[in-house]
Amino acid sequence: MKQENQHTPSHFSLGKTGMLPQEEMLEVGRRRSRLIIGIPKDHETIEQRVALTPEAVEILVNQGHEVIIESGAGIPANYSDHDYSENGGFIVNEKEQVYRCDIILRLSPLNDDEIDSLKGDQILFTSVNLPQQREEYIRKLMQKKVIAVAFEYLRAEDNSYPVIKAMSEIAGTAAIQVASEYLSNSRNGKGVLLGGVSGITPTEIVILGAGTAAEYAAKAAMALGASVKVFDFSLIKLRRLQKHLGTRVYTSVFHPRVLTKDIQSADVIIGAMYQYENQPRILLDEDMVRKMKEGTVIIDLSIDQGGCIETSEIRTINNPAFNKFGVLHYCVPNIASRVSRTASIAMSNVLSPILLEMGEFGGFLNHLKENRGLRNGVYIYNGILTKKQIGDRFGIPSRDIDLLMAAF
Repeated sequence: MKQENQHTPSHFSLGKTGMLPQEEMLEVGRRRSRLIIGIPKDHETIEQRVALTPEAVEILVNQGHEVIIESGAGIPANYSDHDYSENGGFIVNEKEQVYRCDIILRLSPLNDDEIDSLKGDQILFTSVNLPQQREEYIRKLMQKKVIAVAFEYLRAEDNSYPVIKAMSEIAGTAAIQVASEYLSNSRNGKGVLLGGVSGITPTEIVILGAGTAAEYAAKAAMALGASVKVFDFSLIKLRRLQKHLGTRVYTSVFHPRVLTKDIQSADVIIGAMYQYENQPRILLDEDMVRKMKEGTVIIDLSIDQGGCIETSEIRTINNPAFNKFGVLHYCVPNIASRVSRTASIAMSNVLSPILLEMGEFGGFLNHLKENRGLRNGVYIYNGILTKKQIGDRFGIPSRDIDLLMAAF
């Protein structure tokens, strides 16, 4: 397979059954399955990551699986078609060929035309982006009888969310890079160096939240010499943050008077609060934003969940920032796309072991029965909604995934 392959793989001529995972004759422990995985192009204006790197494709192909890649799918992450074909991937020009695969991996949700291209009865791995999602999208997927898995719902053995964690680490670090850029003259900022310089008061950064993104943002900011203050509702999280950082950092629970004072002197505000149902969604209201210094930079990493700052507005990676009340706002739900190659490697590190285990278990359904974390990622099972939070949002009845699997 060490050459550019622009031809349709032979199995496409076998009809629908030819696309189903075929069991190998050789048994090693348990009966293995051959997976046929499709990677379609994403929408470059909103997403520049790719689900699998060429190195991951090579590992999968060496295990007997087949990976079909739409031409140009890896280019935004600086992976060429040649990179994929040299590692055993099939490159195709027609996206319809990719959407006929049994397993489809893509970062952003499909649009209506792409859903129409699905043959049905497939396994779809994408983000669901619930705060920005439409009821029609969920219903169209249900009509296709797919099994839909959301990256953000996948859970690891330690009950963490590996995709969210990996992307949060990148987002927290990237947020400091963005803040530095938008404080500088190059982005019409106020010409301030993010960090500390002898004889000059260090840049002040306020971080809302004490989770993974906040930790990595604080670590990057403190490495540059900035003064960092972190707010959260949970003392446990604040203590854990200090322990992980290995140094003293100013922390506080959300006290209105303290928070108001600190944001008025801050140069950068980073919203990194995960949105839980039992806490306020908006942490800074419009009046608080109006009182900030002119040229302050707000980076709302919570925008993918609706945002934690009242003046935030969702933007794309190609049009990420706007000015409101003299305050620069950067509100991109997939900030990790700024470093698309690094983010793609991180995604691939999570997804490729899942796919390899899937083959070893004898296919997706067998793996689903054994892996509770994978089941947690499923939000549509054979056309039936299985996530209550999605059903509650759109008024669609939902069923428990464990009960459904017992019935099928």
